[in-house]
Amino acid sequence: MRRLAVLLAAPLALWVILAVPVKYLADDENAWVHSGVAMLLCLVPAALTFVWADRTIRRDPQQGAMILLGSTGVRLFGVLAVALLLMNSVPVFGLGRFLIWLVVFYLFTLALEMTLLLTGRTSPDSNP
Repeated sequence: MRRLAVLLAAPLALWVILAVPVKYLADDENAWVHSGVAMLLCLVPAALTFVWADRTIRRDPQQGAMILLGSTGVRLFGVLAVALLLMNSVPVFGLGRFLIWLVVFYLFTLALEMTLLLTGRTSPDSNP
């Protein structure tokens, strides 16, 4: 539960750290919209696949590598599908800046999720 809280809080903190300066320094009126949607678009699938992968790895640690790759693929497909729909149907998201925010948050949440999944595992040797 604590690791899920970290997964949810860290992208929110990154959003505050990055979006506020970009809004005021780059004078981008859509910075909060682009960054907020990109953060949520990456955070929701990350949280869902994290819970799924964590439960699966706890039941069968031998499947860890396959689960990590599978969850990455599911996230990538989901994020890209929704991003393409937004970019084609909502004019505000048709700008290239949205893609930059999307890449930043996707890579951040992916690295964070993989780190939390790999560091949260106990090795089979440590069990008595």
